Amino acid sequence: MTLLETERTVDFDGETLDIAGVQRVAEEAPCVVAPSALAKAAASRTLFEETVRQGIPVYGVTTGYGEMIYMMVDVSKEVELQTNLVRSHAAGVGPLFGVDEARAILAARLNALAKGYSAVRPELLERLALYLNLGITPAIPEIGSLGASGDLATLAHIAVTVIGEGYVLRDGQAVPTGRVLREMGIEPLELRFKEGLALINGTSGMTGLGSLVVGRALDQVRQAELVTALVVETMRGSTSPFLAEGHDIARPHRGQIDTAANMRALLTGSGLSVEHAELRKQAQAQKTNGGVSRTGVYMQKAYTLRAIPQVVGAVRDVLYNARQTLETELNSANDNPLFFEGKEVFHGANFHGQPVAFAMDSVTIALTQLGVFSERRTNRLLNRHLSGLAEFLVADEPGLNSGFAGAQYPATALVAENRTIGPASTQSVPSNGDNQDVVSMGLIAARNARRVLRNNYDILAVEFLSAAQAVDLSDRYDGLSPAGKTTYDTVRELVPTLHHDRYMADDIAAISDALSRGRFLKGIELR
Repeated sequence: MTLLETERTVDFDGETLDIAGVQRVAEEAPCVVAPSALAKAAASRTLFEETVRQGIPVYGVTTGYGEMIYMMVDVSKEVELQTNLVRSHAAGVGPLFGVDEARAILAARLNALAKGYSAVRPELLERLALYLNLGITPAIPEIGSLGASGDLATLAHIAVTVIGEGYVLRDGQAVPTGRVLREMGIEPLELRFKEGLALINGTSGMTGLGSLVVGRALDQVRQAELVTALVVETMRGSTSPFLAEGHDIARPHRGQIDTAANMRALLTGSGLSVEHAELRKQAQAQKTNGGVSRTGVYMQKAYTLRAIPQVVGAVRDVLYNARQTLETELNSANDNPLFFEGKEVFHGANFHGQPVAFAMDSVTIALTQLGVFSERRTNRLLNRHLSGLAEFLVADEPGLNSGFAGAQYPATALVAENRTIGPASTQSVPSNGDNQDVVSMGLIAARNARRVLRNNYDILAVEFLSAAQAVDLSDRYDGLSPAGKTTYDTVRELVPTLHHDRYMADDIAAISDALSRGRFLKGIELR
């Protein structure tokens, strides 16, 4: 293993996995199960087997499931019981999760089992890690989880590959697992008592996907701050709304403090943005018209240019809280039952996804507002009465050319679409003979947040394009801050200045793709 691989290697110990680690695994970083986790798993398995030998009833082990809980199961049928459970629950439908998403879900399940209370054999942990290291990715349908007894259907599509059934992804297509394992010389595992249940009875679907969404959402917020700063200085805004004392002292929400600090950093070295005292002098010297002075210095009344730390900072706080919830869940034993040395068997409900469901619904709401904020700034740039620039940022021959008029439509449409995506965590529908009488819908909440995240890339792409066009029309490139120039240059590396109307969809797609890959953050350090 090279030094670089060692630095990127993710350890699964059931205790310290974070969102950054999940992201690295999703991006195909190598992984290893910590020796301590293997030792805990072995001890847990020994404790479990002793419990069974003592004749103590254990849900899903010496009994059946659900309404069959009190019906004793022939111990000679342990493999059949676990196999039937996995097969019957591998009933997901709809499109398949992407490779990165499926790997994140698998990583979350592996770490939950590595916690050491689920009584699975160490070789099961090693098999899941082997899948990740060899690029064996289960084909997991997106739809089917209620997030109550865990993401049962979702995780069953992982578990079924362990026994050599179901499908795995190869070149984006689902192919039979058995064929792939044979080609690689890997024997399927037989699942023993508790192992099928432990594999599927947990929150790892919503937690794995949610971890990717929140990690990427934080980068989306940083890129939103980049373009916001570019708009502020291109419109010659005041730096007063970002003064440290107004945030660090007066209203110390962490997200607000961080966004204000980023705005100050991004505007450092700008020859366009001005301190508020200087702004007042110029405003007094010349009458203002529609919020734009004759000197071209912008009077910051609009909240999209003045309340940036308060609004974007609030988005940050939601993401910070969601990150904390997800990282707690990543390092939790969330199946049932659990085994503790010297204690009664824990028959509980750690598999219920309510904490994650609430967190991901809040992310959906926060990201929706981030999209609103961006679209309203784009509107300000396109409106000559608000920006002082040509209507719709038309460079040549107004009337003949429409400029960015059409480009605003998808941004506005996506804002409206985001607003139709309501909370999933309040949509409980009882299931499973009313045994699961209140369910979390956590995976739906995570998928909803992912949908808004993706929509926002397009919304922000229109703002990035509009901001760069505004720089060109105002001829203010030389006055931009170093960060502003970097942001502008990155746009122009991908899309040229719009002089005459052209096919706009490709321009938006190019910037949106760059945003999804975090390209605008290269070389720029932000909180």
